[in-house]
Amino acid sequence: MEYSAQALASVVNGEIKGNPDVTVSEFSKIEEAGPGTLTFLANPKYSRYLFTTKASIVLISRDLVPDKEVEPTLIIVDNAYESLAVLLEFYQKHQQQLKGKEKPLFVHKTARIGKNVYLGSFTYIAKNVVIEDDVKIYPHVYIGENVRIGSGTIIHPGVKIYYDTVIGKNCIIHAGTVIGADGFGFAQKEDGSFKKIAQIGNVVIEDDVEIGANSAIDRATMGSTVIKKGVKLDNFVHIAHNVVVGEHSAIAAQAGISGSAKIGDHTMIGGQVGVVGHIKIGSNVKIVPKSAITSSVPDNQVIGGIPAVPHRDFLKNLIVSKKLHQLYEDIEKLKKELNELKNKK
Repeated sequence: MEYSAQALASVVNGEIKGNPDVTVSEFSKIEEAGPGTLTFLANPKYSRYLFTTKASIVLISRDLVPDKEVEPTLIIVDNAYESLAVLLEFYQKHQQQLKGKEKPLFVHKTARIGKNVYLGSFTYIAKNVVIEDDVKIYPHVYIGENVRIGSGTIIHPGVKIYYDTVIGKNCIIHAGTVIGADGFGFAQKEDGSFKKIAQIGNVVIEDDVEIGANSAIDRATMGSTVIKKGVKLDNFVHIAHNVVVGEHSAIAAQAGISGSAKIGDHTMIGGQVGVVGHIKIGSNVKIVPKSAITSSVPDNQVIGGIPAVPHRDFLKNLIVSKKLHQLYEDIEKLKKELNELKNKK
């Protein structure tokens, strides 16, 4: 499908400089672009490519517009990177116009399916499920009893959604993710064996959440595990039972959040971070990758390390750690000198 500069500019409220009728059908990097493609310029480091690129249209931040003519048509916006995200979403929605119900497919007679819903083949939808309008469910998805899925949500292949889960509007759940599996709850008996604690709660995912591939969000022991609106989870993220992740927070790949931990709003957690259970991480916190969070963290902190400490302290400790061998040698030298002095007495 082709799009004119005029049509794309209207999507991002951009100003056109050049031919408004030129068309593109693909996106590309500015240094690799060819005719018929749209690229973008948001970083001044790449400004030189504006004069050599073969792209037909360049989406460009207002503060990077050149003072001389260039060959491509320019769409001028306040923030090219942000506008690119809008155009990519626009393009994806128009490319993936999936509709209807593929076979084989099982939909329980009590399930309620909204309008313009796509159901991929080999999908299983249990009793009392509610799927609202404009939802896309790709093949090989399992949806358990009493699940509710809000309008505009996209569920990619192989996702498993256990019973009683609630998913909001305009969410994206990537392939292989499991939502609502039992939390890790066991009571150790006197003989050392473990008695399973029934996990009778659920998972609630609010609007505009995106969950990466092969992630796991466990159901609560009682009550709900909650992922609040706007949260972004990377691939291979584990959220344990009764965790609450605050609004518009982001968690990178391979991070694990232990049971009953509470994470505030607008918090960013790096890859491979481990958070112990039953602690509270405040809002607007940033956690360095590979950190171990063993105690609660106040708002507006930047922390890192094992165990995590304020980021400045972490960097100081890191610098010192690189000199430990020298410190050890200096101490050994001083010990030798002290012994020599003692022997002279």
